[in-house]
Amino acid sequence: MSLADATVITFSSPVFTSIFACIFLKEKYSPWDALFTLFAITGVILIVRPPFLFGSDTSEMEESYSDRLKGTFAAVGHAVLAALTLVLLRKIGKSVDYILSIWYYVVIGLLQSSIVLSILGEWSLPYCGLDRLFLILIGLFGLGGQIFLTKALQIEKVGPVAIMRTMDVVFAFIFQIFVFNHVPTWWTVSGALCVVASSIGVAVRKWYQGSK
Repeated sequence: MSLADATVITFSSPVFTSIFACIFLKEKYSPWDALFTLFAITGVILIVRPPFLFGSDTSEMEESYSDRLKGTFAAVGHAVLAALTLVLLRKIGKSVDYILSIWYYVVIGLLQSSIVLSILGEWSLPYCGLDRLFLILIGLFGLGGQIFLTKALQIEKVGPVAIMRTMDVVFAFIFQIFVFNHVPTWWTVSGALCVVASSIGVAVRKWYQGSK
């Protein structure tokens, strides 16, 4: 999938966060939350554009529809797991130092990746030195992002943090246009507006409830 499409779908995570918070943290799930969920689902549908709703014309898509569908499932999977992570971090709160959370994030990630790569038999390194540098940067940037997110959730309410994270969508559109030279379609823009509106709505509501 394109960078913008994948990023927008992953930002449906606040919807799942509200659901999991209701289940595990006993927070109230209101009709407003249901409305925001509907907005997020609409945004994802506009991006994925399933043939049974939009017809079989997928000419505007650069990738095959099967690949796009796989990317969609991966992005939704990320949204679900990210929501569970936020709920767990909120549950832990300040009782555990944020560096300890990152330590487990790294160690478990190393073990999990090693097991999956061994099962799939995909242990290999890219031949190009530049690609190896990119792999290192992915690790450093990903770890840095997780550190800042964990620390932010410890010193600030979930609402403001979630609102600031919606800037990821803006950066995704900028990088897709100027780095990959790929202008997003209006379907993607419309879906992005729905998902971002849903995320901001959930965040503002949680923030308001917390301030009361």
